[in-house]
Amino acid sequence: MKIGFIIVALIILFSLNGYVMVRGWQALPSAASLRPIYLVTAILLFMSLFAGMIFGNAMPLGFGKVVSFLGFTYLIIFSYLFLSFILVDVLRLLNLLVQVRTAYMDSFRLWMMVATLVITGIALIIGNYKFNHPKTVTLNLSIKNPIQNKDLKIVAVSDLHLGISIDKKKLQSYVKMINDQHPDIVLLAGDVSDRSMIPVISQNMLEEFRAIKAPKGVYAINGNHEHYAETSTATADYLKEAGIIFLKDSSCLVDSSFYVVGRDDRTNTKRKSLKDLVSGLDSKFPRILMDHQPYHLEEAEKNNIALQISGHTHNGQFFPGNLFVKRIYELGYGYLKKGNTHFYVSSGLGLWGPQYRIGTESEMVVIHLRI
Repeated sequence: MKIGFIIVALIILFSLNGYVMVRGWQALPSAASLRPIYLVTAILLFMSLFAGMIFGNAMPLGFGKVVSFLGFTYLIIFSYLFLSFILVDVLRLLNLLVQVRTAYMDSFRLWMMVATLVITGIALIIGNYKFNHPKTVTLNLSIKNPIQNKDLKIVAVSDLHLGISIDKKKLQSYVKMINDQHPDIVLLAGDVSDRSMIPVISQNMLEEFRAIKAPKGVYAINGNHEHYAETSTATADYLKEAGIIFLKDSSCLVDSSFYVVGRDDRTNTKRKSLKDLVSGLDSKFPRILMDHQPYHLEEAEKNNIALQISGHTHNGQFFPGNLFVKRIYELGYGYLKKGNTHFYVSSGLGLWGPQYRIGTESEMVVIHLRI
């Protein structure tokens, strides 16, 4: 099943890229040397995309990072060129039907391509800046009937995607962001690693995780990307070495005040139901749930969850992905309250693939929760 899906995905990707290459070739003047330059550049960048994804972990770290950066940058350029060429082809088709200004279509196609590349270049500069300068989202929340009268400061982080692209230096900046908030507790809501743990281990990121300061502890769960690692427990085993409490379909009573409940990612089709997971928990203590993918929010509401933290969506990462996220999920990004349950879906501190935020933000979430 997985092999079949990969084959179909590759066929589609090669076909779409072929379309972009052909339409770009046709848009450029036939007498210009830009045509072969465009074609060779597109082919090399397309090859670097696959080289980074397939062989990146086997490359020297610096070289692998450059190859991955170039390849994933091309993924965005290719995506916007594809949308531009589709729009031009639709307009060309309409033009054939009504036969208006036929002589201007070739120059229109060229200038649309130029405009797309210029606008995309500007968007990439801004998007990379936004990725490298994450914002801090602050929420002030209270559970229903906060009988303990305690204020809990939570720092919630999702989707670090540590590996080749998001490296040890970047993790150091993330840890500083976390520690600067002086949190009571830190929640890592899945996709801590990107795929392989090899670059994480080789860069000795353990010491950065050990540097996180939170008196009530640091807790982590699996995201879908943890299931792509060398073994299903590779990320968990590594984080445990750093003193991080890893919750896989389990819960922990913290400070005799509240529960932190961690679900395995829904990639594991045999994970426990939320009902089974909270069965037996003392109802007088509030329940904070980490569930990486924000599906079926009604389950948390039905099972007396005070606060659910999720990630996964990246809020689409780059436009127009954020528009699709809004349609796929009941809550694709941001805050929502259903009944007595607070929900927050983070766009993520890191991201997968292209290091750009176009129409979205990288973020850390700080929650002041009255319990």
